[in-house]
Amino acid sequence: MLLAVSTTHRPATDLGFLLHKHPDKAQRFDTAAGSAHVFYPEATEERCTAALLLEIDPVGLVRNRQAGTAGRRGGGGGADAAQYVDDRTYAASSLLAVAMAAVFATAMAGRCKARPELAATALPLEIRLPSLPCRAGGADLARRLFEPLGWQVTAVPLPLDPRFPEWGDAPHHDVTLTGTLRLADALTQVYVLLPVLDDAKHYYVGRDEIDKLLREGASWLPGHPERHLIARRYLAHRRALATTALAQLAAVDDLAADTLGTGFEPGLVATEAEVAETEVAEAEVAEAEVAEAEVAETAETEVAEAGAEGTSDGGDGGETRPPSLAELRRRVILAVLRTSDAHRVADVGCGDGKLVARLLAEPNLTEIIAVDVSHRALELAARRLRIERMPDQVRARLRLVVSSLTYRDSRLTGLDAIVLSEVVEHVDPPRLPALAEVVLGHAQPRLVIVTTPNIEYNVRYEGLPSGALRHRDHRFEWTRDEFASWVGGLVARYPYTARLGGVGVDDPEVGQPTQLAILERLPAGEHRAAGEHRAGAGEGR
Repeated sequence: MLLAVSTTHRPATDLGFLLHKHPDKAQRFDTAAGSAHVFYPEATEERCTAALLLEIDPVGLVRNRQAGTAGRRGGGGGADAAQYVDDRTYAASSLLAVAMAAVFATAMAGRCKARPELAATALPLEIRLPSLPCRAGGADLARRLFEPLGWQVTAVPLPLDPRFPEWGDAPHHDVTLTGTLRLADALTQVYVLLPVLDDAKHYYVGRDEIDKLLREGASWLPGHPERHLIARRYLAHRRALATTALAQLAAVDDLAADTLGTGFEPGLVATEAEVAETEVAEAEVAEAEVAEAEVAETAETEVAEAGAEGTSDGGDGGETRPPSLAELRRRVILAVLRTSDAHRVADVGCGDGKLVARLLAEPNLTEIIAVDVSHRALELAARRLRIERMPDQVRARLRLVVSSLTYRDSRLTGLDAIVLSEVVEHVDPPRLPALAEVVLGHAQPRLVIVTTPNIEYNVRYEGLPSGALRHRDHRFEWTRDEFASWVGGLVARYPYTARLGGVGVDDPEVGQPTQLAILERLPAGEHRAAGEHRAGAGEGR
């Protein structure tokens, strides 16, 4: 299967800088989808074309699928010739999308150290996909998906067999996209829409695919007229997943609906019925994923996800996409726990367990308590952690606990550390004193780590309306002064000292995207006067 990207922006060979692939070199990369080759059929000042060729082994794909399903649904036998005779070796599909994410990760992130201004510039581009499945819609479907994004679409149907014209046309088309866009936007749009046009994915589709869809489509999907079709097909027609994704898109529009007159076009504002349907759908997602997820499928998903979220893109510079803000938070939390010599830790508001998984990998942690008020969240955490397959010595270190932050729970007392990562902003402000009393007054851990959004930084997020919060469930988001004031009140009432800092890129005007507080309990009997060197307000900014 083949993807060709061309530009006439002069000097056209600057395309090599944007893709991090030198025009004079033919390069090969091993990806989760197969062997990928990048080469330049033409490279002149006037026009430059970079081609991505993906070689896959259809027999190997069938064997891998059979190995993953053996013993699960009646064994892996019964293969017939139809499993080996298909279009996957030549037709653009989700396999090509996986290869794109692995090979062009830096370009898709919109980063180019050598030509940063070029990465931010809309360029005249031409993208050709010589064999693109356009199932259940043909050329019209390709136009409906790409034209709203600013592309001109030429789609020529391909015959099933040129020697037998009476057989008619295949669902495949020779598609050429022409437009003026940032290269990062162009690649990301193709990456998302390839499996939509093919109407199939060649790896397990779970809840993580929602995050991938919303992340890669953040700048264009909410306003796309075919967003419902895109969500449904991208998520493999899993109704619960699609409903959840659309509801999250609706939340973006709902927040923006108050800014009518700013040029924003509403149209996805969620109704009460849609919210109720979303809650039901999310329950179905949890039940389905707990029941259906298999080790082989999950591993394959993670391989594909790793390509999309960016380990090495294979370029000459060995560049990687930067870690997400959530990953940076996890790294900071782990670093604080290591330096504090903590052994017994609770992640309160653990969600789907991503931080818990990292805690389990820390050999010095002898007890890890994953706490959430939601049974469904803990079910998802159990699935992510694969508890049923954990070694006994690892499972013995972990407890899953349903509990509320605003009610005392003796299971949380006497710990070395409690982590409240992106939690407090989900609590109604009148309940914050109860939260403080439960954690600092009753549980009394030696260390408390708090992270929460910095609302001042929100102006740096494109597409987030002025005054809007980052998530529809946030009850509030604090400025840096407000957060420092809240922490100062805590250390005035409880025997703790505090250090303030942040996580993420430090903007000289608005600070860091995440605020951080590290509260350490004073030795017994040592409770300094309020305000006497207690909270390091501004420290670490």
